[in-house]
Amino acid sequence: MLRWPQTLRWRMLLATLLALSVALGLSGVVLIQLFGDHVTRQFESQLRQQLDQLTAAVEPDAQGRPVLREPLVDPRWQKPYSGRYWQIDSAERQGVLRSRSLWDAVLALPADILPEGEVHRHRLAGPGGQSLLALERRVHWAGEPSAVGGDSRWRLIIAEDLTELEQAQDRFGTMLALCLAVLGLTLLAAAWAQVVLGLAPLQRLQRAVQGLRQGERERLDERLPRELLPLVQDFNRVLDQNEQVVQRARQLSGNLAHAIKTPLSALLNAASDAGLGREELARLVLEQAQAARAQVDWHLGRARVSATGVPGLRTTVQPVLEGLVRVMRKVHAERAVEIRLRVDEPALAFAGEAQDLQEMLGNLLDNGCKWARHRVEVMVGSEAGRLSIVFDDDGPGLEPAQREQVFGRGVRADEQVPGSGLGLAIVREIAELYRGEIGLDRAPLGGLRVSLTLPLA
Repeated sequence: MLRWPQTLRWRMLLATLLALSVALGLSGVVLIQLFGDHVTRQFESQLRQQLDQLTAAVEPDAQGRPVLREPLVDPRWQKPYSGRYWQIDSAERQGVLRSRSLWDAVLALPADILPEGEVHRHRLAGPGGQSLLALERRVHWAGEPSAVGGDSRWRLIIAEDLTELEQAQDRFGTMLALCLAVLGLTLLAAAWAQVVLGLAPLQRLQRAVQGLRQGERERLDERLPRELLPLVQDFNRVLDQNEQVVQRARQLSGNLAHAIKTPLSALLNAASDAGLGREELARLVLEQAQAARAQVDWHLGRARVSATGVPGLRTTVQPVLEGLVRVMRKVHAERAVEIRLRVDEPALAFAGEAQDLQEMLGNLLDNGCKWARHRVEVMVGSEAGRLSIVFDDDGPGLEPAQREQVFGRGVRADEQVPGSGLGLAIVREIAELYRGEIGLDRAPLGGLRVSLTLPLA
């Protein structure tokens, strides 16, 4: 089985070589055939002219036998075995009259049926093994008596050696092959130059990636051909995202170290204070340990969210929403809230962590169920290359002045509905980390519409 080389350069050159070989080979065959047909037609045209001259020069004598009224002017008719011959046959005998160039030879043509006035074409062997092309025509004299069998027609034959014609075709084929070979080498050299020039930007890109790996540069140069620019820009965006992830991770680790520094200091001071009683020490240790644990949990949660810029994350939206809908139907079963889910495309996916998507959608769906009177509708679709998730309820809704206030931590629109006032704030915080958006508006159902826009995987 044919295996292609592993380099683009040799693959392109091999493909070009194969294409050139096929194209030039077919061109050579076609041109040789066309040239052969042309020179053969020219050769036959000249023979036909000679046959017409012979026909015009022959006339019957007193006994009705053919004679030349005047000799043909070409000296080759007189030279023995010159390669150009004429002959006149009767119905009874071949070679009744023939050119001096035939000398003692006679042209033997097949006994075919030839209507009067038509010209037949034959290839036959001539004197000395010559290959001849012959044209024949049947004629009869006006008023001549019928011969035996009623056939008084005469057979006029002109023949010429094909050696010069075949030599011309051979010379043409040789010159054509030489020219096509030169043309093929020229085109192959041009293809080599094209490949070298075309792949030069890829070599620059390879050196740039090596420099990036060795720490000699921070980003890839975008001064490249238009075809490579999207690849380089996407690669640089990945580098930017990774740098942001690393920076957030460093910041979070520093914040965590700073956050637990105070509890640790308090514990160290308590351990060295001999005046503290056992109960007071235990209470202090418990308080500081709980404080440190809360800080660790919070920062670990932020560290998970800080991975939002990592490429390749993908979470299908429909299974997450279907699971949340089942949970909310059980949680709000006493209120009998109807939850309707509509997903335009089942394959729509969020470019991020599944936990973050669950936290955002769970907060919004729970919020809608708390405020709805009878119904909550969830619609999932895509718009302008972004994931769009819309929550509608038929509750009291919010006034325009209240819509921005509810995103504050601990702010609640109504104290009569249980909650901490952190849901929308958490959703906005996570959405912004993913470069997403959340908006509030009036729903067609009469309540609140929450529109969440996130990156689409």
